[in-house]
Amino acid sequence: QQHGFVHGGVLSYLADNALTFAGGSVLGDSVTSEFKINYLRPAKDAERLLAVATVVGSGKTQAVCRCDIFVLRGAERTLCAAAQGTIRKAG
Repeated sequence: QQHGFVHGGVLSYLADNALTFAGGSVLGDSVTSEFKINYLRPAKDAERLLAVATVVGSGKTQAVCRCDIFVLRGAERTLCAAAQGTIRKAG
């Protein structure tokens, strides 16, 4: 942690994995072609992190996915980052 925040690299890693699993749900084995992340607020005092990824659109070889990352504190859920990526079929 830096300054009491979850490091942005951890959030980026979480988003990349969630995006790839979402894309893989429609493509099978897949890899990330590209992605970007917007850090909306510091992930501070997190009991847990939650990544929610969905497929926005897909074809035979690629899928565009988005992912929201939330800080969880008890029943409270706060959006801290949003990502979007292009996932390609492996091989």
